[in-house]
Amino acid sequence: MKILVANLGSTSFKYRLFDMDGGGQLARGGIERIGSAESRCTLEIGGRRHELAACVPDHAEAVRCSMEQLTDPAHGCISDAAEIAAIGFKAVHGGRLSGVRRVTPDVLAAMEDFADVAPAHNPPYIAAMRLLGEKLPEVPLIAVFETDFHRTIPVRNRCYAVPFDWAEDHLVRRWGFHGASHRYIAERTTELLGPGKRVISCHLGGSSSLCAIRDGQSAATSMGFSPQSGLPQNNRAGDIDPFILPTMMKRTGKPLAELLDDLSSRGGLLGLSGTSGDLRDIEEAAAAGNARARLAWDVFASAVRHYLGAYLVELGGAEAIVFTGGIGENRAEFRAAVCQNLEELGIALDEQANRAASGEAKISSPESRVQIWIIPTNEELIVARLAAKLLSEG
Repeated sequence: MKILVANLGSTSFKYRLFDMDGGGQLARGGIERIGSAESRCTLEIGGRRHELAACVPDHAEAVRCSMEQLTDPAHGCISDAAEIAAIGFKAVHGGRLSGVRRVTPDVLAAMEDFADVAPAHNPPYIAAMRLLGEKLPEVPLIAVFETDFHRTIPVRNRCYAVPFDWAEDHLVRRWGFHGASHRYIAERTTELLGPGKRVISCHLGGSSSLCAIRDGQSAATSMGFSPQSGLPQNNRAGDIDPFILPTMMKRTGKPLAELLDDLSSRGGLLGLSGTSGDLRDIEEAAAAGNARARLAWDVFASAVRHYLGAYLVELGGAEAIVFTGGIGENRAEFRAAVCQNLEELGIALDEQANRAASGEAKISSPESRVQIWIIPTNEELIVARLAAKLLSEG
């Protein structure tokens, strides 16, 4: 069974193709600048890269173009597009609907209900899913919702202290996101350390969250009602006091929609640093003496440490702390900042191992009671596995 996993942007289509019968990842590729006069289409198979330019007006044509590359006799890896059993999507927010579901009008309607809550994610997925359903009706579309992994969070960790009918009637609760990434870390740490372990998964990248994992299940996570919450993101503010908004409306004259756009596109590390939302740029600027860049770095590290401490308490300790995501996997100095001065809690980094690490690696010192790991995440594999499971169950 072969599953194509799609990662969509408003003008981009990235994918990985998996053979779920033991073949692993067969290919990866993508198309950029969809809707432009010319789009760049790439395909990577076994270290070989192929590129072509084409006119790709929409996501349905992007899928067709990708299929042509995948089935090309000269450089493809499948003989016929009919070998693709389904297209899986790492869907973000379906509100009343979660889990793993075939894309139906009801699923799309549920995602539309929460489009304002996930404005950077839901609208492009809804548009692409609808278009693909119309133009490629023979291919099953499967949505794997980010919120699904967090369904095991206890009610006490899901509830906001708001009027009770807000939760009952309007689904105002902590949903949690990055579910595919945290699920992968839960499964991989079970393979590495054995079952029944307490793990804190630190997914740190352009979008970041922490998750407390007990016995392979989510027990708490830093993102809440929307992906705009929790830690500061690259350009999203994260948690703020809600009374900031009416105050800023009064003092600036800006409407609510404009302030929400400020918080979700000009806040976070970008807003703090004034230079960039990319931690690589911030690290470089801070090293050159930029005070605001240093502030952004420190605020982000403190926020990660805040949740790390909270989840050590929630779990009653931990057997492992895992760094994943673009920052977690690649920024040794930031990992060191998060773990600084935690020896009294049994958390001690091996500085040399941390600096030298590449790929999956254990970076805790021999004296550390808590193991510290870098584990590259594989969200697409999780989506493929869950989509294949749904298909096999009928």
